[in-house]
Amino acid sequence: MFKTVRELIDLAEMKELPISEIMILKEIEDTGRSREDIFAQMSNNLEVMEAAVLRGTTESVTSHSGLTGGDGILIQEYLKSGKALAGDTLLQAVSMAVATNEVNAAMGTICATPTAGSAGVVPGVLFGIRDKLQPTRDEMVRFLFTAGAFGFVIANNASISGAAGGCQAEVGSATGMAAAALVEMAGGTPAQSGEALAMALKNTLGLICDPVAGLVEVPCIKRNAMGASLAIVSADMALAGVKSRIPCDEVIAAMHEVGLRMPKAYKETAEGGLAATPTAQLLQEKIFFSSSKKTRS
Repeated sequence: MFKTVRELIDLAEMKELPISEIMILKEIEDTGRSREDIFAQMSNNLEVMEAAVLRGTTESVTSHSGLTGGDGILIQEYLKSGKALAGDTLLQAVSMAVATNEVNAAMGTICATPTAGSAGVVPGVLFGIRDKLQPTRDEMVRFLFTAGAFGFVIANNASISGAAGGCQAEVGSATGMAAAALVEMAGGTPAQSGEALAMALKNTLGLICDPVAGLVEVPCIKRNAMGASLAIVSADMALAGVKSRIPCDEVIAAMHEVGLRMPKAYKETAEGGLAATPTAQLLQEKIFFSSSKKTRS
């Protein structure tokens, strides 16, 4: 039905339908399943996301490595202090993105959007914006279909894998997906969704994947926080009428090319970047030495 962002936008404009509806129709066509079944499955994904957000913002969730945990709650407490420099909506999204990834690091249940390492961005933006936009439950599910439509294009024209394309392919893709979906939820046009995606991806180009000790915790969780904030800013810029000088599909192609050229050390191998710093090396030794000691005892 569509392979590029341009085709997706053209379809939406020609049929006078939102991107979310185009994605639902694609799922019906590709799978032969009923609209009700497809919508119910996505609704279940939303429930999984909501449970992770709630857990990570109300419980002090700590990973088995001890590297991460409790930051979602810290940001919530900071919000309540009234001293936050950023707006409440932005920091709610940041807190909920962090919370989701903390649940993931603690071996909790999350919904990969598009991957586990980038699972906080989309729900962080969706639930962070909920108080401001007051969406219905169906509109929240449609947010996920819109994000999925753009994620489908990225996955089939570039990559959503950190091992293949670096963190730009994971958090970068999730950021673009969330930005595009937020535009639709806020009443923007399909074309504006494309602009938001382009601006989000442009500002994550070259982002490396350098997990400390090979774990999806540091710096992954805080990158989800930054991704959520960038998604909201990108959506706002697109809704204001700002356009990307480079067309969205060309940005995706550039991301693919950057990923292909990126050295192996920066693609989920824990051989470069932050993972190779002295502190990261000490943390890795501590985590795995302690783990092996416990196993032997």
